[in-house]
Amino acid sequence: MIKLSDNLKYDKTLLKNEFEKAKEDDDFKNFINRLSCSDELLMKYTSYLKESSIEYNNCLNCKGLSECKNSLLGHAYLPKISNIISFNYKKCHYKKNQDSKYNYEKNIIYYNVTKENRLAEFSKIDKRIKGRQDAILYLNNFLNNYENTLGLYLYGSTGCGKTYMVTSVINELAKKNIKCAIAFWPDFLRNLKSSFDTDYEDKINYLINVEVLFIDDLGGESLTPWARDEVLFPILQGRLDKDKKTFITSNLDKELLYEHLSLTKQGVEKVKAERIISRINAITNEVSMICKDYRIKKEN
Repeated sequence: MIKLSDNLKYDKTLLKNEFEKAKEDDDFKNFINRLSCSDELLMKYTSYLKESSIEYNNCLNCKGLSECKNSLLGHAYLPKISNIISFNYKKCHYKKNQDSKYNYEKNIIYYNVTKENRLAEFSKIDKRIKGRQDAILYLNNFLNNYENTLGLYLYGSTGCGKTYMVTSVINELAKKNIKCAIAFWPDFLRNLKSSFDTDYEDKINYLINVEVLFIDDLGGESLTPWARDEVLFPILQGRLDKDKKTFITSNLDKELLYEHLSLTKQGVEKVKAERIISRINAITNEVSMICKDYRIKKEN
C-alpha cells in the first residue's frame, strides 16, 4: 500500500529535479540568484521562473518597443517575493515613456479621426512651406494666449494639411488637461443618424459643452435641413452662448460655404445659411491656407 507521505516525497523529488535542470541554464541561474530566496521556495515555481527569466533577459538586450520579444508588448513577467512568490507584468521604461507621451489622448473624444492625425505634433509641422505661414502664426498665438484668442475657421485647398495642423494644436491643449473633441463632420453626421435610439442627444450635448471643439471638413457633407438646422446650428449656438473655443476646417471659403448651406432639396434657404455663417463669424477668425496637395504621390 502506497502512503501519502511517499507521494509527497515523490512530488518534491520531481520539483527538485526540474529546478536543478533549469539551473543548468546560466541565464536562469543568474536570474534566480538575484532573488535572494531559498531553493526550497523557488523550486515550487520553476516553470513560472523560467518564463520570467526569458522575459527579463529579453529586456536586458532590448533597444525599444519595436524589438520587444515578450508576450505582452512593453512588459516583463516578473516575480514578487513575500512568503510566497507572485508574478505580475511590469512595464518597461520604453512603455512608460510611450504611455506618458500619449497620455493626453484621455482628454480627447475622437469621432472618425485617423491614427496619423491622432498623433499629430505641432513641432513637426514644416513651417517653410509657402501658404502655411498665416495659419501657423495664428495657431501658435492661440497656444500662447488660449484664454484671449478666438477659435479658427481655416479654409484652403484639399490635402494641404489643415486637419493635421489643427489636430496638432488640439493635442497640445489636451496635454494641458483641456478637454477636447474632434469630429470629422461628414462621418460624424452619418454615425449620428444611426444613434437616434441610443446616445444621439448625449453626442450633441457633448459637442456643445466640451471646452474645445474641432469640426473637420465642414462643407464636405451632403447637406440636409436636419444636418444644418438640428445638428450644426444648435452646436454653434450653444458654443457661442457658453463662450467655448471652436475650430473649423473646410475646403470652402465663407462665401462658398454660405452657398453650400443655402442649397437643399427644399430649395434655396438663405436665411438659415446666414444664421450659421453669423455664428461661425462670432466664434472664429478666418484664415486661408492655399498650398499643394500632399496626398498626391510624386511620380517616379
